[in-house]
Amino acid sequence: MNEETAPGEIDPKLLEILVCPQTRGPLVFNREKGELLSKNAALAYPIRDGVPIMLIDEARALSDEEIAAL
Repeated sequence: MNEETAPGEIDPKLLEILVCPQTRGPLVFNREKGELLSKNAALAYPIRDGVPIMLIDEARALSDEEIAAL
């Protein structure tokens, strides 16, 4: 996290290079929940203390409603 990134945010440059570890597809940042979402994998990866946890075992499954909203 750089000095310009507020707490609970993720550096936009980091978001550009991160991909879903399962599908290698793009991720969407959910600011409200502090997660990175993968529509193709239907998974949400947590962000803890500004650090994305890009482990499939740590991700939670997205609901059908969450997937449709992406």
